Amino acid sequence: MAGKLKLYCFDGRGKMESICWLLAAGRVEVCFSVLNLKLHSGKLLFEADRRLLTEKEKASQDAIVNEHWLFSIIKHSYFRHTKEDLKERALIDMYVGGTNDLMGFILMFLFLSTEDKEKKRAVVVQKATCRYFPAYEKVDHGQDFLAGNNFSCPDVHLLEAILMVEEVGGVLSFPQLQAFKERTSSIPTIKTFLEPGSQRKHVPDDKYMVTVRRVLCMYYDIK
Repeated sequence: MAGKLKLYCFDGRGKMESICWLLAAGRVEVCFSVLNLKLHSGKLLFEADRRLLTEKEKASQDAIVNEHWLFSIIKHSYFRHTKEDLKERALIDMYVGGTNDLMGFILMFLFLSTEDKEKKRAVVVQKATCRYFPAYEKVDHGQDFLAGNNFSCPDVHLLEAILMVEEVGGVLSFPQLQAFKERTSSIPTIKTFLEPGSQRKHVPDDKYMVTVRRVLCMYYDIK
């Protein structure tokens, strides 16, 4: 495993799934260690190679960080943008912020009981199709990607969000987003990541929910 990044995460699609998407899109090799122990202050362990560490952190190969820190490191290490193009960087942050909000809402939905999921499913789909997706559908600047001419973080994030909404029962009825989904899904690194047998995690199941609650010390009834 020498030379590979090592991620400690749950065995299912959670907060770290977006990190896995970005690493796959950036052609970064990674190995996983299933997380089943109590964490320190709710943070995830992350063992990185020296390319991703700051000068202060280079004294140690291990760092305790959270997924937001990881996302920032990966974004600037593998999806570089020039300092002069401030508009492009602002667009990237804006688009990523929107999809982060949407995916966070869906992750919370996944932890609901079966009964509550049926009650909230329509609300989740309504938020995605009436609040978030229309904003991305209107992005039309004659380019294939959300920010500039290059495939970047917001494109990866948006595709992940689209697939998450479809998994909870949403229907993608936006022509531009449908074309975007087909276009980005055909990018070699993304296509490989979406194929069976890849490092993409499975849809969260009951076992996953129980494990997450136990590890993160969420003491409430598990239905």
